Amino acid sequence: MSFLRSTATIAITLTATLLLASHVQATEVTMADGSVHFNAPDNWLGIMETQGDPEAKVFQVPDPSPTGKNSLARVTVTVKLADDVNSFNQYRSEATAKAMALPGYKAGAVPPAPNSNVYTAQENATEFSYIEHYWFKNGHAIQLRCVRPSQSQAGAAWKAEFDKGCEAIAAQLK
Repeated sequence: MSFLRSTATIAITLTATLLLASHVQATEVTMADGSVHFNAPDNWLGIMETQGDPEAKVFQVPDPSPTGKNSLARVTVTVKLADDVNSFNQYRSEATAKAMALPGYKAGAVPPAPNSNVYTAQENATEFSYIEHYWFKNGHAIQLRCVRPSQSQAGAAWKAEFDKGCEAIAAQLK
């Protein structure tokens, strides 16, 4: 009996370790000639990238539910040269103005941090939730934009995982 318990304990421990190891893996991303870097989860799919100024990386965050077939959940990091704080503020103001022009734009109650925006807007008759963060760092304006359907058939756990991934990128870009 104790052999079976020991074997079961080892199997559970090994399974948990493998699950944690696969969950921690990430793809290292470097932008702006190495002055901006972060790790994106391996399950995020790189779907677009631009070079030059501005430079952008766009990741699709897979939604395994039927919602994911019609609504693209994505995370974008954009880096633009900014000579000074005034240039950064101008970049942030222009991006905010573009957001406010989206169909169905509704500002969220309270931004999560300074230089951040939370809002919803419509894309193809579907409401999306947006979180944007902005930083001025090493002569660059950095924008992190996380966009997901406000409602997904993948459920609350998927939305929480998406938001957690977005905040993990934000913590690295600060």
